[in-house]
Amino acid sequence: MAKTSLFSNKELNVLPTAVNDSAAFIERLTPDMGISEPVYRQLQKQIIQMIQTGELNNGDSLPSERTLAEALKLSRTTIRRCYDELRGQDYISTHGRAGVMVKAPPRITPEIGKLKGFTEEMQEIGVVPSTRVLEHRILSDRTIASVFNRPSTAKFLKLVRLRLGDDNPMSREVAWYDLTLAPELANWNIQGSAYEFIQKQCGLSLSHADQTIEAAMSNTEEILALGFNEPIPCLLLKRKTYTSTGLMVEYVEGTFRGDAYTYRITLRLNEQS
Repeated sequence: MAKTSLFSNKELNVLPTAVNDSAAFIERLTPDMGISEPVYRQLQKQIIQMIQTGELNNGDSLPSERTLAEALKLSRTTIRRCYDELRGQDYISTHGRAGVMVKAPPRITPEIGKLKGFTEEMQEIGVVPSTRVLEHRILSDRTIASVFNRPSTAKFLKLVRLRLGDDNPMSREVAWYDLTLAPELANWNIQGSAYEFIQKQCGLSLSHADQTIEAAMSNTEEILALGFNEPIPCLLLKRKTYTSTGLMVEYVEGTFRGDAYTYRITLRLNEQS
């Protein structure tokens, strides 16, 4: 699903309790000695939750190992283990005298209602998009053919991509393109926007897309691609994109990390007659 946060929680009218001072942060840490889970792991999960909910922001300072150990009456070994785990997951970094700093992904808040790809979304909000291609194949697939209403022998371009914003993994995306409708995609170099290529190089006019958004936990492949050690809450987007003639050219399933993506929609009252 890390640079300075692009959109604050205030802008989204969501105001979690700030924990970016040591006293408030320490108060939120509540290890339970009566359960079997190691204390360092409990602390690790609680800190991750604060980062994912926006209570801790990119660049916030955390107490030193010694300070936190004394405040919680724990050993420094326990705190060091917790910080080492967080550092390994890229949630924190250490900067000499500056101490321990939070590393949170940018909070992306694209507006719902416009047909645009990941590249366009990132560029519009000033984030540099990039892509790592994890799989690139041309193949036939019965299940996908039925989605496109094509014969089982029809050929499709399958792309599995890791999408990044400012070099931070944001989503893992599995996309299928209909080569019967857009055969030029077989020679696409996977650079830039797929929508731009479809319209300019394939000569197709895109009309609209049907998209659903649902909550999901990341699976094994997504955990590995996004750089986590355990499942995390994500947003699962499924999109079918159509041409102006009503034919589906693209089917995408994208898993976006829940700690970095918030979709925004403007609701308007119906005009009174």
